Amino acid sequence: MRRGAVRRGGVAGGVARSRVRGQHVSPVRAGGVSGPAHLYREEAAVSDGPDRVAEALRACGIEAPIERFADGTATAQDAANALGCELGQIVKTLILLADGRPTAVLVAGDRQADTAALARLLGVSRKRLKMASPERVLELTGFRVGGVPPVGLPGEWDLIADESLERFTRVWAAAGASDALFGTGTDELVAATGAQWAAIGKTRG
Repeated sequence: MRRGAVRRGGVAGGVARSRVRGQHVSPVRAGGVSGPAHLYREEAAVSDGPDRVAEALRACGIEAPIERFADGTATAQDAANALGCELGQIVKTLILLADGRPTAVLVAGDRQADTAALARLLGVSRKRLKMASPERVLELTGFRVGGVPPVGLPGEWDLIADESLERFTRVWAAAGASDALFGTGTDELVAATGAQWAAIGKTRG
């Protein structure tokens, strides 16, 4: 089984995509993000988040205008309602800590992260895999919860995309603020981010 390079930070193609089906494969460990190296002021995260995402999209070669919604899109259901699309077409970018190591997980809006599967994939115990707190998310990504995008994250990350997203040819994701979204092709998004495909989502209970 190949190991997928999961480099982050605006990689524009040329990244190997790996598929993991129930086997223990550890994504490449990204360096330089283990501590609070990217500390952002909260007001900056609010004011310039969509601009940073737009720049990251251009760097990835993705042509996707950012749309703003007055009623907000902080949750997947809010976003689906605003767009009139299926809930599963909304990509949630979840930030977890695997034994302290930051990991970004892309999950469909109608799924939740399967922490047992993620722990096996990342080679840690379930007790050592935790969701990052809102404060830690802001510190690591520069974006507030509800607006964290799958692109434009600082540094390099372990980044994993759930296979359930392959049901859709087009998806939407947060664009740096709780009222901002962008849409693009599913394969285009995953290829641009260098995410590793894996079965790490489960039906919401």
